[in-house]
Amino acid sequence: MGEARLDAARRNKTKKSQCSCTELRKASRRLSQLYDAALAPCGLRTTQRAILSQIRRAGIPSMGELAEALVIERGAVAHNLKPLERDGLVKITIDSKDRRNHLVALTSAGRARLAESEVFWARAQRGFDAALGSVPSASLREALRLIVSDGFASTFEHAARIAGVPEG
Repeated sequence: MGEARLDAARRNKTKKSQCSCTELRKASRRLSQLYDAALAPCGLRTTQRAILSQIRRAGIPSMGELAEALVIERGAVAHNLKPLERDGLVKITIDSKDRRNHLVALTSAGRARLAESEVFWARAQRGFDAALGSVPSASLREALRLIVSDGFASTFEHAARIAGVPEG
């Protein structure tokens, strides 16, 4: 029985998933592993660097704005900010105009760590472009930006309704 189960597992391993979401998530996990390894010398993980970079771009965003820009849940932003705040890379304050909002700012240590990470991130980018090719890499990033867009989500939801797929 054990040998038959092993044979079935081997056969199933060669089958390719037809699910775009599954393949995209697997690709995302693999890239995160590669980028995390590249960023390890500066002590940041890919997610942390993305958050710090977004804060730098936005100035002093609210947690809600940060979550929206990064396309993650507000609770996940709060969870990911805790070690960055603990390490003194970000400062979280209450918005004086709306006390329900928390604002996130880079500290000088956060700006320095982000600057330190640039060389490691650039190496990871060069590795990605070399492995996939610079033109396909640029095309992939453009396709991924489309997937993140509100227009894509709207079209996806509309097509799913037309196809009779239940919402939920």
